[in-house]
Amino acid sequence: MKKQLHLKSTLLTLLLLLTPSVLLAADNTTAVNPAHTAWILTSTTLVLFMTIPGLALFYGGLVRSKNVLSVLVQCFAITGLASILWLVLGYSLAFDEAGPLNGFVGGLGKAFNNGITAGSLYKDTGLPESLFEMFQMTFAIITPALIVGAFAERMKFSAMLLFSAAWLLLVYTPVCHWIWGGGWLTGKVWDFAGGTVVHVNAGIAALVAALVIGKRRGFPDTHMPPHNLTMAITGAAMLWVGWFGFNAGSALKADSSAAMAMLVTHLGAASGTLAWMLMEWRKFGKPSALGLVTGMVAGLGTITPASGFVGPIGALLTGLLAGIICFYATQIIKRKLKIDDSLDVFPVHGIGGILGTLLAAVLGLTLDGQKVGENISIATQLGYQVTGIIATLLWSGLVTLAILKVLDAWIGTRVSAEQETEGLDITQHEETGYNL
Repeated sequence: MKKQLHLKSTLLTLLLLLTPSVLLAADNTTAVNPAHTAWILTSTTLVLFMTIPGLALFYGGLVRSKNVLSVLVQCFAITGLASILWLVLGYSLAFDEAGPLNGFVGGLGKAFNNGITAGSLYKDTGLPESLFEMFQMTFAIITPALIVGAFAERMKFSAMLLFSAAWLLLVYTPVCHWIWGGGWLTGKVWDFAGGTVVHVNAGIAALVAALVIGKRRGFPDTHMPPHNLTMAITGAAMLWVGWFGFNAGSALKADSSAAMAMLVTHLGAASGTLAWMLMEWRKFGKPSALGLVTGMVAGLGTITPASGFVGPIGALLTGLLAGIICFYATQIIKRKLKIDDSLDVFPVHGIGGILGTLLAAVLGLTLDGQKVGENISIATQLGYQVTGIIATLLWSGLVTLAILKVLDAWIGTRVSAEQETEGLDITQHEETGYNL
């Protein structure tokens, strides 16, 4: 018996000598909140699930068959590229509050994960900072991936990679810092989960990209229907489910605010779906599968900024307005202005993000809002919301324009007419989506 105890004591001593750093890290995480951490781990997985496979399949089904693989590859490549950039610089530029330009952009104190260990906690959230970094990374992945829908079927793969990298560092990280990272609008603009940071930001960039790169060959005279609506609906269903992590996860806690955010997210998607369906049914005589999934995305994008500030009735109104207003926005952009935003990124995400950011103030301070402002009027909060929207539109629009102009002069942004006719699957990747 004594020999067994001695052997166990010896093994324990060896373990302590061999793995001190691991044990120390574990000891320093005593303040970690297990419930909050488990929920944000789940939410992080859900948000990544939104890009791959959700957005990839959604976009892939909406393009023509000769370009399906190119869209899937773009979403996949952006996931890898944005992840590395977030580690190297992005997270620090967005969330380091010790830099000399803190009001505008973060510093470099957290570059390459400097100072972030296994035992580091993010402020007073009870979350490991590594988890908060990963959660925010998934937002940094999906935002540039959304822009892919604007220039689908005609942008060089090399130009897409360079554009996405530059846009993430020069556009996304400053706007993220303004709203969430301690910048000049933090605590002023109500943006629970990304109305300005994600949707307005990506939406205006998409509009600029569509205008600068130009229309697809044959647009608007040639009919360009989605090649696989089954794929698109599958991706849309994944987006709907994944969005619970996007919005409810932004509470950063497993509590009643996360629960309400989940409920209103679902109601926003449901009412957006039905509103778009009814608008299309009334105008064209039949509801389409494409219309239903587009209405769902419009409802989700619009409820995103307001999901922490409104209740069920506010969500219902938000989704209904999203379905109606975004429907008309797509008609104006595509049919009247004849702007070839291929997959309707600006009218759905951009307009939806603007609408939701405004409604966060109006409905959050009336009806059954979950964060009724104290000593603040609707007019005052609307002023902050409008400031955030305008600042994001100007910064994202102008810097996106500059990036595209530089890239076009340097390597060219668009494939040749012959390559576009043949399809990007073959010309950019020497592969096809289908081997029939």
